[in-house]
Amino acid sequence: MSLRFRDGRTLERLKDESAARGRSASALAEELIDEGLRMRRHPLIVFRDGPSGRRAGLAAGADVWEVVGGVVGGNVPASERVGRAVELFGLRRDQVDAVLTYYAEYTQEVDAQIDANRAAAEESEALWRRQRDLLGR
Repeated sequence: MSLRFRDGRTLERLKDESAARGRSASALAEELIDEGLRMRRHPLIVFRDGPSGRRAGLAAGADVWEVVGGVVGGNVPASERVGRAVELFGLRRDQVDAVLTYYAEYTQEVDAQIDANRAAAEESEALWRRQRDLLGR
């Protein structure tokens, strides 16, 4: 597929951004188109950069994976989980519903982010414990 831009400034901004990120213009364009289509389908969801890369989040709130982690699983009865997330994250019901709708469509992606965060937290804790043990020598 080839793509033409009506405004030459758009192509220049794409090239500048791709150079700044060390990526090809076509890879960045694909990412932006995918994210744009997702945001149209899920209007309360946006994408942001962070230490773990690009991730979905509420426009004015937590990342999707954080909310899902607070809603799915645990020992809270299923009928109370959305209410718990509303209280825990200070969100409105429609925001939690938006996260769950996004999660239903991109379950594997969000689960992978939850798993990666859990692994990073465990690794950080293990490092902290080793440092503490070294200080105790």
